[in-house]
Amino acid sequence: MIHLEIISYAIIDDWREYKMDVRTLLLQQWASCLDKEDWFPPLEKVLENISLEQAIWKPVEGAHSIWELVCHLLFYEKRILLRFLGETANEPKAENNDATYRLPTETFPNWKETRQEYFSVHRELEKILAKSELEDLYRPIPDDNPLVLELKSLAMHNAYHIGQIVFLSKMQGAWAGKRSF
Repeated sequence: MIHLEIISYAIIDDWREYKMDVRTLLLQQWASCLDKEDWFPPLEKVLENISLEQAIWKPVEGAHSIWELVCHLLFYEKRILLRFLGETANEPKAENNDATYRLPTETFPNWKETRQEYFSVHRELEKILAKSELEDLYRPIPDDNPLVLELKSLAMHNAYHIGQIVFLSKMQGAWAGKRSF
């Protein structure tokens, strides 16, 4: 019988040269969600040519649209950003998770603005992650965990919803069939 502990040590020994700190790991995950292709396409690329009609389209009643999913992602990223900055009075509010998918008036300028705001908030969190002292990154955020844990969770949350957005794009014929690899 092989003990998991022994295997773990062997793996660590084999990969010593690839050690990275938590900040570097999170920065890579964070970039994968927005603009650096990895195992899934980054959201910036996925949304590049999505029209208003494609953004609001739903395959069935009760499903979320691409735009609703982007609003949902924006809600949680903006909330964490503002909490980290101590601007809790300005953070977005929602009575429940369903309300985080709510759209503004369905116009192309509003779709474009939502997209750009998401990109901006995501990049601002990336800058904070890159520049903050580790003590600040591990400081509890009001009503949440430390930023490093929130960003780890948000990166996984983003990857999940990016997959949904890609699928919705493919269903509409808006997703390019080929990727860079």
